[in-house]
Amino acid sequence: MPIHAVITGDIVHSMQLEIPASKRLISGLKRILESYQVEFYRGDSFQAYLKESAQALRTALLCRVSAISLARQFPGASSDLRISIGLGPAEIPVRGLATAQGEAFVLSGRALDDMPKKGGRLSFATCSKAHPAIFNGLELVSNYINFIFQEMTPKQAEVIYFLLNGGNQLDASRKLNKSKSTISQRASSANWPQIEKILAIYENLIKEITC
Repeated sequence: MPIHAVITGDIVHSMQLEIPASKRLISGLKRILESYQVEFYRGDSFQAYLKESAQALRTALLCRVSAISLARQFPGASSDLRISIGLGPAEIPVRGLATAQGEAFVLSGRALDDMPKKGGRLSFATCSKAHPAIFNGLELVSNYINFIFQEMTPKQAEVIYFLLNGGNQLDASRKLNKSKSTISQRASSANWPQIEKILAIYENLIKEITC
């Protein structure tokens, strides 16, 4: 049975963001998620359905670095997201996320609800039939990502956004009007080589999930 992904997220400390910063963040998230079915709720929460589950982690990280880098445009606007990724079957076609059925939707929502108790800002939930080794592998992925992202600065997040989007450091240098050495230093200090490896590990794990 095909494995689908559902990303459920909310903005951390959304009430502390001023309206212009909040609008800019939501606009950025909509651009990242425009290729998928997505719905926003209450102004600070969203859910997206991805038929191609291999893209879920990269998409989630793009959303997070978009939030973290917000302070580059709005000084003092400290922001991040809590995101859960549910991996499992979904009843298709998915016509509306509010009424969508399938384990992937249930898992994603429950995982986000449980996140305050467990800590961290990224978590995975897999179907009950998934092999324990897959669960353990995804837990390691989320723990490592949480470790890396807890220290990520807005300047670093700005560079990681370009790299996650398929750009290179030269693209980032030109767009951000920074020297290549500055971009390289920020990518390195943000652990970009490790992030690339984690994405590859995730994509390999996804291929092994059966539900």
